[in-house]
Amino acid sequence: MNHPEKIDRVAQALRQRTSTRPLSLRKRSTSHQVPKRGDRKYRDEKIDLSDLDQVLEVDPVARTCTAEPGVTFVDLVAATLPHGLVPVVVPELKTITIGGAVSGGSLESMSFRYGGFHDSCLEYEVITATGEVLHCTPENEHRLIFEMMHFSFGTLGILGKLKFRLVPAERYVRVEYLQHDNLPDYQAAIRTQARRPEVDFIDGIIHSPRQYVLSVGYFVDEAPYTSTYNWVKAYYETTAERKEDYFHTPDYFFRYDRGVTNVRPHSTLGRILFGRFMHSSQWLRLAEKLSWALPAQDPAVTVDVFLPDSRFGEFMDWYWREFGPYRLWCVPYRPPRRYEWLSPKWHAGMHDELLVDLAIYGFPQRGGRNYYRLLEEKLQELNGIKTLISFNYYGEEEFWQIWNRENYTAVKQITDPQNLFRDLYTKTCRAARGLS
Repeated sequence: MNHPEKIDRVAQALRQRTSTRPLSLRKRSTSHQVPKRGDRKYRDEKIDLSDLDQVLEVDPVARTCTAEPGVTFVDLVAATLPHGLVPVVVPELKTITIGGAVSGGSLESMSFRYGGFHDSCLEYEVITATGEVLHCTPENEHRLIFEMMHFSFGTLGILGKLKFRLVPAERYVRVEYLQHDNLPDYQAAIRTQARRPEVDFIDGIIHSPRQYVLSVGYFVDEAPYTSTYNWVKAYYETTAERKEDYFHTPDYFFRYDRGVTNVRPHSTLGRILFGRFMHSSQWLRLAEKLSWALPAQDPAVTVDVFLPDSRFGEFMDWYWREFGPYRLWCVPYRPPRRYEWLSPKWHAGMHDELLVDLAIYGFPQRGGRNYYRLLEEKLQELNGIKTLISFNYYGEEEFWQIWNRENYTAVKQITDPQNLFRDLYTKTCRAARGLS
């Protein structure tokens, strides 16, 4: 079946649907949202998108790619790298899809220059809940729909096709590991490295209050050796030990595929026995199948938080007091423009050119405290935000002080007037926790 036939199949299924029950998407790849016991999406009716997983065109002259939303980044890199090109931002897990990267706002170590993957997108084909197919760009009459698809978690319609920019790449990546023993020096290093035009990648691991590692990467055409971290050794651990490393480019992109700072199995023996066979997607698929067995109370904290660079120090002082010495992934992020999906109130408090994404993965809650809620309250104080991929406890009015209700509602009335996909607050803050 060719692409227009696939889109017509989905659009017809939506047009012919008579049920008003909530609707979720059935995809070939596993979801990279945190699995949750009682998530209402497991009981939703489904619309089948499992065949929307093809790369349609790579244009090496224009440096663009057109692809269906179910294309995974591991397959996308395999299709573009032979042309000497790669996506502008490649998320860390192999089976994240390009549609999921837009809907969930994915980023990675080129985000200090380019923002998120969604910032590289040029056109979307959007299928509305009523079966209409819209061509959306930043310049046409559907501009607001185009912008609001970012971070919408599938609540504003279905992405049928995406066109996005590519950037030149080499066969290898060299990474330098810059060690710092205090946050002010670490911040200064991030700012300095982010201004250097020859730098291609920046991220880092904050191992403890006295060990901050900045990983600075460069595309190179030769390598004296190459490393992979797809079995026993956890990549994040090596950043505390090495001064530099070399990778084949795909191995660099997916160096965290076994987990960022929460590598599974957790023990070395477990990784020796099972690590070769258990990628991130296998763990997520297993957790979804066994969602009924997931803890009902005090789930581990897995979340990314975004802070203005100028509030980084305040947050870390608070974090060490409240969370203790639990390691973090750090990714500098430069928004290329004012985002339509964030509220005017949030933008009014944002005066920095650079944000930092701090990822807390696998932190065990303790003492009967809701650490997700603690983060939500602290981030509002510091004009930060958190991703919505896991557990969210915002009140509705509080939520819409961060996200842009006016823009969201305007698009929702066009793309999903019967609210079949749920609204963003209900889906991420209530239905995901099993609440009506």
